[in-house]
Amino acid sequence: MKRVPSFLVLACGALLAAAPALAQQDISKVNGSIVAQAGRAYGDVETVNGSISIETGAQVEDAETVNGSINAGDDVVADSLTTVNGQIRVGARARIRGDVETVNGGIFIDRGSSVGGDVGTVNGAIGLVAVDLAGDISTVGGDITVGVGSHVRGGVTVSRPSSNWFPVQIKRRPKVIIGPDAVVEGPLRFEREVNLYVHETARTGPVTGATPVSYSGARAPRD
Repeated sequence: MKRVPSFLVLACGALLAAAPALAQQDISKVNGSIVAQAGRAYGDVETVNGSISIETGAQVEDAETVNGSINAGDDVVADSLTTVNGQIRVGARARIRGDVETVNGGIFIDRGSSVGGDVGTVNGAIGLVAVDLAGDISTVGGDITVGVGSHVRGGVTVSRPSSNWFPVQIKRRPKVIIGPDAVVEGPLRFEREVNLYVHETARTGPVTGATPVSYSGARAPRD
Protein backbone atom coordinates (compact mmCIF):
# COMPACT_ATOMS: atom_id res chain seq x y z
CA MET A 1 0.00 0.00 0.00
CA LYS A 2 1.41 3.34 -1.02
CA ARG A 3 1.99 5.97 1.59
CA VAL A 4 0.21 9.32 1.06
CA PRO A 5 2.80 12.09 0.74
CA SER A 6 2.94 14.29 3.80
CA PHE A 7 2.48 17.51 1.83
CA LEU A 8 -0.93 16.23 0.58
CA VAL A 9 -2.01 15.42 4.11
CA LEU A 10 -1.08 18.92 5.21
CA ALA A 11 -2.80 20.54 2.24
CA CYS A 12 -6.05 18.64 2.82
CA GLY A 13 -5.98 19.53 6.48
CA ALA A 14 -5.53 23.19 5.67
CA LEU A 15 -8.50 23.15 3.28
CA LEU A 16 -10.75 21.46 5.82
CA ALA A 17 -9.73 23.94 8.47
CA ALA A 18 -10.47 26.84 6.15
CA ALA A 19 -13.92 25.57 5.04
CA PRO A 20 -15.94 27.13 7.89
CA ALA A 21 -14.31 30.51 7.25
CA LEU A 22 -15.41 30.37 3.60
CA ALA A 23 -19.07 29.78 4.50
CA GLN A 24 -21.22 32.89 4.36
CA GLN A 25 -22.89 33.80 7.62
CA ASP A 26 -26.71 33.78 7.87
CA ILE A 27 -28.26 36.23 10.32
CA SER A 28 -31.78 35.60 11.62
CA LYS A 29 -33.67 37.47 14.34
CA VAL A 30 -37.21 37.96 15.60
CA ASN A 31 -36.73 41.29 17.34
CA GLY A 32 -33.88 43.60 16.47
CA SER A 33 -32.15 45.32 13.61
CA ILE A 34 -29.39 43.82 11.46
CA VAL A 35 -26.28 45.50 10.08
CA ALA A 36 -24.34 43.87 7.25
CA GLN A 37 -20.96 45.51 7.65
CA ALA A 38 -19.16 47.29 4.82
CA GLY A 39 -17.17 45.08 2.49
CA ARG A 40 -18.21 41.76 4.07
CA ALA A 41 -20.15 38.85 2.53
CA TYR A 42 -23.17 37.27 4.22
CA GLY A 43 -25.80 34.65 3.51
CA ASP A 44 -29.47 35.39 4.19
CA VAL A 45 -30.22 38.26 6.58
CA GLU A 46 -33.71 38.09 8.11
CA THR A 47 -35.61 39.75 10.92
CA VAL A 48 -39.27 40.19 11.86
CA ASN A 49 -39.32 43.39 13.89
CA GLY A 50 -36.36 45.51 12.91
CA SER A 51 -34.60 47.29 10.09
CA ILE A 52 -31.80 45.97 7.89
CA SER A 53 -28.79 48.08 6.97
CA ILE A 54 -26.45 46.86 4.23
CA GLU A 55 -23.35 49.02 4.34
CA THR A 56 -21.21 50.13 1.40
CA GLY A 57 -19.78 47.24 -0.59
CA ALA A 58 -21.40 44.51 1.50
CA GLN A 59 -22.83 41.39 -0.14
CA VAL A 60 -25.91 39.49 1.06
CA GLU A 61 -28.17 36.82 -0.31
CA ASP A 62 -31.86 37.45 0.56
CA ALA A 63 -32.56 40.39 2.88
CA GLU A 64 -36.03 40.14 4.44
CA THR A 65 -37.93 41.87 7.23
CA VAL A 66 -41.60 42.31 8.14
CA ASN A 67 -41.74 45.47 10.22
CA GLY A 68 -38.78 47.59 9.29
CA SER A 69 -36.96 49.38 6.52
CA ILE A 70 -34.09 48.17 4.34
CA ASN A 71 -31.29 50.62 3.63
CA ALA A 72 -28.59 49.50 1.23
CA GLY A 73 -25.51 51.64 0.57
CA ASP A 74 -23.46 52.15 -2.57
CA ASP A 75 -21.91 49.18 -4.42
CA VAL A 76 -23.87 46.53 -2.54
CA VAL A 77 -24.77 43.14 -3.99
CA ALA A 78 -27.90 41.22 -2.98
CA ASP A 79 -30.16 38.46 -4.28
CA SER A 80 -33.37 40.20 -3.19
CA LEU A 81 -34.71 42.89 -0.85
CA THR A 82 -38.15 42.35 0.73
CA THR A 83 -40.16 43.96 3.51
CA VAL A 84 -43.84 44.36 4.39
CA ASN A 85 -44.08 47.52 6.46
CA GLY A 86 -41.14 49.74 5.62
CA GLN A 87 -39.30 51.57 2.89
CA ILE A 88 -36.43 50.28 0.77
CA ARG A 89 -33.60 52.58 -0.29
CA VAL A 90 -30.70 51.42 -2.46
CA GLY A 91 -27.58 53.45 -3.15
CA ALA A 92 -25.57 53.93 -6.32
CA ARG A 93 -24.02 51.15 -8.41
CA ALA A 94 -25.82 48.40 -6.50
CA ARG A 95 -26.52 45.02 -8.07
CA ILE A 96 -29.74 43.31 -7.00
CA ARG A 97 -30.11 39.97 -8.77
CA GLY A 98 -33.82 39.46 -8.02
CA ASP A 99 -36.82 41.44 -6.78
CA VAL A 100 -37.14 44.60 -4.67
CA GLU A 101 -40.56 44.51 -2.96
CA THR A 102 -42.53 46.08 -0.13
CA VAL A 103 -46.22 46.48 0.72
CA ASN A 104 -46.45 49.66 2.81
CA GLY A 105 -43.47 51.83 1.99
CA GLY A 106 -41.60 53.54 -0.79
CA ILE A 107 -38.73 52.25 -2.93
CA PHE A 108 -35.86 54.37 -4.22
CA ILE A 109 -32.92 53.05 -6.25
CA ASP A 110 -30.04 55.35 -7.13
CA ARG A 111 -27.81 55.91 -10.14
CA GLY A 112 -25.93 53.14 -11.88
CA SER A 113 -27.74 50.32 -10.10
CA SER A 114 -29.22 47.23 -11.75
CA VAL A 115 -32.13 45.03 -10.70
CA GLY A 116 -32.55 41.57 -12.21
CA GLY A 117 -36.19 41.06 -11.15
CA ASP A 118 -39.23 43.23 -10.46
CA VAL A 119 -39.77 46.35 -8.36
CA GLY A 120 -43.14 46.53 -6.61
CA THR A 121 -45.13 48.04 -3.78
CA VAL A 122 -48.79 48.41 -2.87
CA ASN A 123 -48.87 51.72 -1.07
CA GLY A 124 -45.70 53.75 -1.53
CA ALA A 125 -43.78 55.74 -4.13
CA ILE A 126 -41.27 54.11 -6.48
CA GLY A 127 -38.33 56.12 -7.81
CA LEU A 128 -35.52 55.06 -10.14
CA VAL A 129 -32.61 57.24 -11.28
CA ALA A 130 -30.43 55.91 -14.13
CA VAL A 131 -31.32 52.33 -13.16
CA ASP A 132 -31.33 49.24 -15.39
CA LEU A 133 -34.37 47.13 -14.46
CA ALA A 134 -34.84 43.74 -16.09
CA GLY A 135 -38.40 43.18 -14.86
CA ASP A 136 -41.60 45.11 -14.22
CA ILE A 137 -42.70 47.97 -11.99
CA SER A 138 -46.02 47.57 -10.15
CA THR A 139 -48.05 49.43 -7.56
CA VAL A 140 -51.62 50.04 -6.46
CA GLY A 141 -51.60 53.41 -4.77
CA GLY A 142 -48.08 54.80 -5.08
CA ASP A 143 -46.47 57.31 -7.42
CA ILE A 144 -43.93 56.03 -9.93
CA THR A 145 -40.94 57.95 -11.30
CA VAL A 146 -38.86 56.25 -13.96
CA GLY A 147 -36.17 58.89 -13.70
CA VAL A 148 -33.60 60.27 -16.06
CA GLY A 149 -31.69 57.68 -18.05
CA SER A 150 -33.46 54.66 -16.54
CA HIS A 151 -34.12 51.57 -18.66
CA VAL A 152 -37.04 49.31 -17.76
CA ARG A 153 -37.05 46.18 -19.89
CA GLY A 154 -40.44 45.08 -18.58
CA GLY A 155 -43.58 47.18 -18.20
CA VAL A 156 -45.40 49.38 -15.69
CA THR A 157 -48.68 48.39 -14.01
CA VAL A 158 -50.92 50.32 -11.63
CA SER A 159 -53.54 47.88 -10.38
CA ARG A 160 -57.06 48.52 -9.19
CA PRO A 161 -57.50 48.46 -5.39
CA SER A 162 -59.47 45.52 -4.04
CA SER A 163 -60.60 44.11 -0.73
CA ASN A 164 -57.45 41.97 -0.74
CA TRP A 165 -55.47 45.07 0.25
CA PHE A 166 -57.53 45.74 3.41
CA PRO A 167 -56.66 47.56 5.67
CA VAL A 168 -54.42 49.48 3.22
CA GLN A 169 -56.26 52.68 2.27
CA ILE A 170 -55.90 53.71 -1.38
CA LYS A 171 -57.56 57.11 -1.92
CA ARG A 172 -55.48 59.41 -4.12
CA ARG A 173 -54.74 59.28 -7.83
CA PRO A 174 -51.16 58.10 -8.46
CA LYS A 175 -48.74 60.22 -10.49
CA VAL A 176 -46.58 58.37 -13.02
CA ILE A 177 -43.56 60.09 -14.58
CA ILE A 178 -41.38 58.72 -17.37
CA GLY A 179 -38.45 61.10 -17.24
CA PRO A 180 -35.83 62.46 -19.65
CA ASP A 181 -34.11 59.80 -21.80
CA ALA A 182 -35.90 57.03 -19.90
CA VAL A 183 -37.03 53.86 -21.66
CA VAL A 184 -39.87 51.50 -20.75
CA GLU A 185 -39.84 48.68 -23.29
CA GLY A 186 -42.98 46.90 -22.11
CA PRO A 187 -46.61 48.03 -21.91
CA LEU A 188 -47.91 50.62 -19.46
CA ARG A 189 -51.19 49.29 -18.03
CA PHE A 190 -53.40 51.36 -15.75
CA GLU A 191 -56.43 49.74 -14.10
CA ARG A 192 -57.29 52.94 -12.24
CA GLU A 193 -57.05 56.66 -12.96
CA VAL A 194 -53.54 58.09 -12.90
CA ASN A 195 -51.80 61.26 -14.00
CA LEU A 196 -49.26 60.13 -16.59
CA TYR A 197 -46.43 62.41 -17.75
CA VAL A 198 -43.96 61.28 -20.41
CA HIS A 199 -40.91 63.37 -21.29
CA GLU A 200 -40.48 64.24 -24.95
CA THR A 201 -37.15 62.37 -25.01
CA ALA A 202 -38.52 59.23 -23.32
CA ARG A 203 -39.65 56.07 -25.08
CA THR A 204 -42.37 53.68 -23.91
CA GLY A 205 -44.34 50.66 -25.01
CA PRO A 206 -48.11 50.83 -25.61
CA VAL A 207 -50.24 52.65 -23.02
CA THR A 208 -53.68 51.46 -21.91
CA GLY A 209 -55.96 53.09 -19.35
CA ALA A 210 -54.41 56.57 -19.37
CA THR A 211 -53.65 59.45 -21.70
CA PRO A 212 -49.98 60.47 -21.65
CA VAL A 213 -49.18 64.15 -21.20
CA SER A 214 -45.92 65.12 -22.93
CA TYR A 215 -43.59 67.55 -21.21
CA SER A 216 -40.13 69.06 -21.68
CA GLY A 217 -37.58 70.35 -19.21
CA ALA A 218 -36.16 68.69 -16.14
CA ARG A 219 -39.38 68.39 -14.10
CA ALA A 220 -42.83 67.08 -14.83
CA PRO A 221 -45.82 69.42 -14.40
CA ARG A 222 -47.50 69.61 -11.02
CA ASP A 223 -50.93 68.03 -10.74
